[in-house]
Amino acid sequence: MTAGTFCSGTLHAALPAVTDRTRPPEAPSERAPARIVVAEDDLEMRRLVADCLRRAGYDVAEVGNGGALLKRLEASMFLGQEANAVDLIVTDARMPLCSGLEVVSALRDAGIHVPVIVMTAFGSLETQKSVQALGAAMLEKPFRLEQLLYVVAQLLGTNSS
Repeated sequence: MTAGTFCSGTLHAALPAVTDRTRPPEAPSERAPARIVVAEDDLEMRRLVADCLRRAGYDVAEVGNGGALLKRLEASMFLGQEANAVDLIVTDARMPLCSGLEVVSALRDAGIHVPVIVMTAFGSLETQKSVQALGAAMLEKPFRLEQLLYVVAQLLGTNSS
């Protein structure tokens, strides 16, 4: 992240870790749908991914850039608002204002380890290493929607295999 970018200093270090759940898990029949935020600057791609996830039963919010993603995450996680917590993030690697990789890096620096899928049309070895170093999964565009659903289920621990 370069100095002076939108991402610099926008995430509060006091944000609680999303993985710190204090209540016991609900029974499968009572479980609310997982909450997923999709961050993608290409409107058609964002709608395609979000609609696919909604059809699969997830609660999906959409944002168009990394700055909006940071604002959405701050609003949902600040002060431990468990009811609005995000269970998974699907983000494009390259977006205006703040890249998906910069957002993930800021989250990790703040101690937030929500699962993340990074989508990229630029699947270079360097990008793969960056994504892995941040503990995120990567999908190279173009990908099949079945691949997306499989990775989402794996990261949320809802896979049936």
